[in-house]
Amino acid sequence: MPHPRAQVVLHPDFQVGEIDRRLFGSFVEHLGRAVYTGIYEPGHATADEHGFRRDVADLTRELGVSVVRYPGGNFVSNYIWEDGVGPRAERKPFIDLAWRTIEPNDIGTDEFLQWAEREGIEPMMAVNLGTRGVAAAAALVEYCNGEAGSRWADLRIANGREKPYDVRLWCLGNEMDGPWQIGHKDADTYGRLAAEAGKAMKLVDPSIELVVCGSSSMQMDTFGSWERTVLEHTYDIVDHLSMHAYYEELDGDRASFLASGTAMDRFIRRVVASADAVGAERRSDKEITISFDEWNVWYLATRFPGEKNLPLQRDAPRIIEDVYSGLDAVVVGDLLVTLLNHADRVPVACLAQLVNVIAPIMTEPGGESWRQPTFHPFAETARLARGAALDLRVASPTTTTRQHGDAPLVTAAATWDEGADGDGALALFMVNRSAEPVEVDLAHVGLTVALTGGIQLVADHEPAVAGPEHAARVAERCLSTLPAPDSGTGIGTTLTLAPESWNAFHGTARRS
Repeated sequence: MPHPRAQVVLHPDFQVGEIDRRLFGSFVEHLGRAVYTGIYEPGHATADEHGFRRDVADLTRELGVSVVRYPGGNFVSNYIWEDGVGPRAERKPFIDLAWRTIEPNDIGTDEFLQWAEREGIEPMMAVNLGTRGVAAAAALVEYCNGEAGSRWADLRIANGREKPYDVRLWCLGNEMDGPWQIGHKDADTYGRLAAEAGKAMKLVDPSIELVVCGSSSMQMDTFGSWERTVLEHTYDIVDHLSMHAYYEELDGDRASFLASGTAMDRFIRRVVASADAVGAERRSDKEITISFDEWNVWYLATRFPGEKNLPLQRDAPRIIEDVYSGLDAVVVGDLLVTLLNHADRVPVACLAQLVNVIAPIMTEPGGESWRQPTFHPFAETARLARGAALDLRVASPTTTTRQHGDAPLVTAAATWDEGADGDGALALFMVNRSAEPVEVDLAHVGLTVALTGGIQLVADHEPAVAGPEHAARVAERCLSTLPAPDSGTGIGTTLTLAPESWNAFHGTARRS
């Protein structure tokens, strides 16, 4: 029997939009070992003069991370930021109610922002709208961005930092629709608080961008109505609406898991429609965009016992350290395809999280660091995806999944970084969700394309095992370089995608 066949058509004049580099963000929360023995471990063989692990910083740079969200996450909703600045000897440990951990308070606003600055990463700060409110949020903006001569800016200077940090991206709380959130609120209460906090924050620094909390997932009972109510209060003040989504394989339903990108696509389209509906009612020309500031594969239902079942712990406990497989990595690559295809409305996204906690990077205290399988599709996409996302036409066979209904077997995204002479770098990302090979006819109308090679990641059927040896074995068995495909005719190329695989091709393209 012949293999299934799909067609992908690209044209230089049909574009989704320019890719914002902030699409390749990540997340560092005070949770488990994300901070302590993650990015920060004084005494480690690679630690710099500030106590931050150089090996982790090097992997973060290789990963291509552009933005890091901090300090939470659920953690932020009972965080008193003022307690985490100033001399460490004067800081007091406290109980983090979100993750039931004794927070040592060694790392706070200044340490994080200076780490991000040294690493060339844009910070994305969150304010506490759970147990705190307007005054504390405005004060934190003043502390970070204010010039000398005001109370909180002068405190920053007294703490050793004269130059403002110039933090541009700010989250107005975190997952405030969730009953698990400390200080959980209904949509009307949160919307009014977010509007007042955002107003005050922009009075301190009008140049900042604000992210208001959307639904924590599409499965929330309040999804849709939450977005509408919150934006009715905040539409004129905020710039972005947050989205969070995690995906996992449930009950051995491999087909649905591989089609997670279809669920993400549906979620984005519904949130965009909700935001645009509020704008239409207001007769506003302003367009709210999406900050997809938590996304990943997370075995939330099957591996995590829940926050309430965690014992009170200290010393950076091992919490939510999911170990990933080649299958998980293929799904992460597919989710990246979805984000690229919404580049016009999703300028900011954060893979949650960066180190140890459902992360592409793992460490051992006092020991080595390594790349999880999910590291590879993120790093390669961040490296290759430049310029504009092209508006592809994909004709693919479909399959019916238990969780997501009909889903295409082949998904694709492409980016083109056009130069002044009409020539530029082309990247093509394709996922085969099928259990058999698929032939893809690539039609590049209006472009002369030369694909020079690529990388392929195939799913595995082995359970994930903790440790660098497993990660190295997955990389050896599942990850491979691809030779330059047969260029075919001037306007077409045929590609063969391996079963259950994520593929990234690179080359050049010029207008023909």
